[in-house]
Formats: sequence, C-alpha cells, structure tokens
Amino acid sequence: MVLACIWGYLGVNFFMFLRFFFPRTLFQPNTRFNIGYPSDFSYGVNQQFLQSNRVWVRKDPGSLFVIHAKCTHLGCTPDWEPTQHIFHCPCHGSEYDINGINFAGPAPRPMDRCWIAMQADGTIECDKARLFLDEPFAGIDQFNDPHAILSI
Repeated sequence: MVLACIWGYLGVNFFMFLRFFFPRTLFQPNTRFNIGYPSDFSYGVNQQFLQSNRVWVRKDPGSLFVIHAKCTHLGCTPDWEPTQHIFHCPCHGSEYDINGINFAGPAPRPMDRCWIAMQADGTIECDKARLFLDEPFAGIDQFNDPHAILSI
C-alpha cells in the first residue's frame, strides 16, 4: 500500500514535469473574416455575426458599417432592442442609438467601428483588430474614415 502511494506520487509529479514543456496557449478566432455581399443585408441592424464574431452589420441606403459589439464602459455585449431601435447594455444600463452612439448611462463614448473593405469579388472583408473610435472629448472622430464606413 505504501509502495502504491509512492509510485502514485512520483507519477503525478512526472506528469506535472512533462506539462511544463507544453505551452499554455489560447486559440482565438481570426480577427479578419468575410461578411458577404452588400446585397445580403437588409436595411437596419443585422445580428448574423453577433455570436461568431461579436459584431453587428448596420446598413443604410448608400452605406454600410460594422459595429464592434462591446460596451465602452466595461466591455459587456449590449443587446439590440429592435422595437426601440437602440442597443442596451444589461450590465450598467448604457444605451446607444442605432448607429452605436451613446446617449444614456455610464458609457464614456460610442461603440467602436471595425475596419471594412470591398474585395475584388464584391464581398466585404471585416477586421476587428483595426477599430475606429469616436472620442468627442479628446477631439478624435474616425467614423468618417474610408475604411470605417463603406459606400455602396
């Protein structure tokens, strides 16, 4: 019995020793992804990519942009309220209009927009690693950047 405990102890320590040689990595989804053709989206807010990529696609007549679904207060994912045409953060009550501009709650600035570009085949590519900010108090307004909004 004592010998089994000793071998068990040594075995566990050996596996912990081996585990040291394998890196602890996080595999996260690619930040660049294709969202399809502009004609795939109806006017308003599209939630097709909310679960997979944490973004909303917003289409207006003549333009399209992608909102990063992350509250600028503490990073929660707001809910889209289609009956009220607002984004509402359930954590602390921040509210954003249909364009992602904050108007109520503790959120300090509007939600960020993702980089988008039209590809040669007519599809739209989005990159969440490149965000465009609107920080009114700091004098930053990147929402009119050519890659923040796509003219269609």
